[in-house]
Amino acid sequence: MKRIGVISDTHGSFEEKFAEFLVNCDELWHLGDWGDISVLEKMLTIAPVRGVYGNIDGQDIRKTFPEYQIFDIEGFRVLMIHIGGYPGRYEPLVRQTIELRKPDLFLAGHSHILKVINDKKRNLLHINPGAAGNSGFHKLKTAVRFVLNQGEITDFQILEVERNRLMTTNSTED
Repeated sequence: MKRIGVISDTHGSFEEKFAEFLVNCDELWHLGDWGDISVLEKMLTIAPVRGVYGNIDGQDIRKTFPEYQIFDIEGFRVLMIHIGGYPGRYEPLVRQTIELRKPDLFLAGHSHILKVINDKKRNLLHINPGAAGNSGFHKLKTAVRFVLNQGEITDFQILEVERNRLMTTNSTED
């Protein structure tokens, strides 16, 4: 049994609420657009980290993590990448990799939209945890966690945090 926490698109931000949500996880998975190596350093104080780099990440992250990962854990074959698409609209290389490697779980970030979709055609579960950072168009910051145990997923949970926004007001004096 492994408790897994998944986040993406932190863009340099890793708030305490996310640390608290992920604290009892056995592994943390980051799906790219870290934004800063300090996010990794904070995550490593919680649990071991697997990750991939995203399109905004610099050389420090790209030297640490690959573009994609495929691995087996608790009866699941997992494919992780930053830009992957969705069932019916996978990126061409991702579709080929799915057909060749036949993952049970496909995780991708990039869209900033939390989605969990059962791809019945390819017999896999697609998870996009949304975005955990403040950069982008999303209104809520999100992360997910779940338990993998001998080929079963249980205890799927979502964290939603209101996004920090810079507020400006116009005032006039009478």
